[in-house]
Amino acid sequence: MPNVVCVVCSKPFYAKQNALLKGLGKYCSTECFHLSQKNGRVFSCHSCSRSVYRTQKDQRKSHSKKFFCSKTCQTKWRNIKYSGSNHSNWTGGESVYRDILRRSGQDVLCRKCCSTDTRILAVHHKDKNRKNNEVPNLVWLCHNCHFLVHHYADEAKGFILNAQD
Repeated sequence: MPNVVCVVCSKPFYAKQNALLKGLGKYCSTECFHLSQKNGRVFSCHSCSRSVYRTQKDQRKSHSKKFFCSKTCQTKWRNIKYSGSNHSNWTGGESVYRDILRRSGQDVLCRKCCSTDTRILAVHHKDKNRKNNEVPNLVWLCHNCHFLVHHYADEAKGFILNAQD
């Protein structure tokens, strides 16, 4: 009765003679066999420091060479790393005028056609200076009316603001 030692866990186990002749009988269980097939490393999560296993293929595919235990941890890191001026689409913070106008308390509707569909509303700068983000200079317009005000002088002349503006 041939007793052999498991290559992975060093536990003695019984192996059949014909399996040993074929070069098999190295592992005491399928779990130890699967553990022997692993070729990666254990890393600590870059966000929460939990241990996480990554294969060699996953290690090669990583652009940042940082490893995370979940998409949640990766997103937290990415939101810090690539926000504000570090984001590739950053334009200097001049696009905050929508938030300024939203917080000002003005009704969110087109001042020309009175459309209330927020999906098509844009912010218009009355003096056409995008850097002047003062509330009296900003007004809601739908995309169609915004185009008309910018491209047709007679539409811009007929652009009447409410008394609250």
